[in-house]
Amino acid sequence: MSLLKEFREFAVKGNVVDLAVAVIIGGAFSGIVKSLVEDVIMPIVGRVVGNLDFSNLFLALGDIPPGTATTLEAVRKAGVPVLAYGSFITVVINFTILAFIIFMMVRQVKKLADIAKKEEAAAPAEPVPTPEDIVLLREIRDALKAAEQKH
Repeated sequence: MSLLKEFREFAVKGNVVDLAVAVIIGGAFSGIVKSLVEDVIMPIVGRVVGNLDFSNLFLALGDIPPGTATTLEAVRKAGVPVLAYGSFITVVINFTILAFIIFMMVRQVKKLADIAKKEEAAAPAEPVPTPEDIVLLREIRDALKAAEQKH
């Protein structure tokens, strides 16, 4: 089998297409969660802990040139290596929220699957038709009984 044919069979399988759709939706959803964390949650957390801006929490690992603003962006533009732990905190919160939402979604899907299984198990089974050979044997038995009763 040629490599191209194998790849085509792999690419058109339902699971691969489902995975591609999931990745695209996940990327879009990640953008929503990132905005939620950066634009809604982190400002509230910053306000609660004393007007702290997490995006500008960093530790300079070199000398900051005189006259450089003390924002993370300015220090990075000046070429100073920094340990941007505020950005890291934001990413960790972002991940935690995203992981929790995915957990809740998977949990709900599992519950729905369990409900479907229970309904399927509780559904009355259709009666199994009697095999033809048994029907014929019963007819023979009944005919023999009827013949015996006549004699």
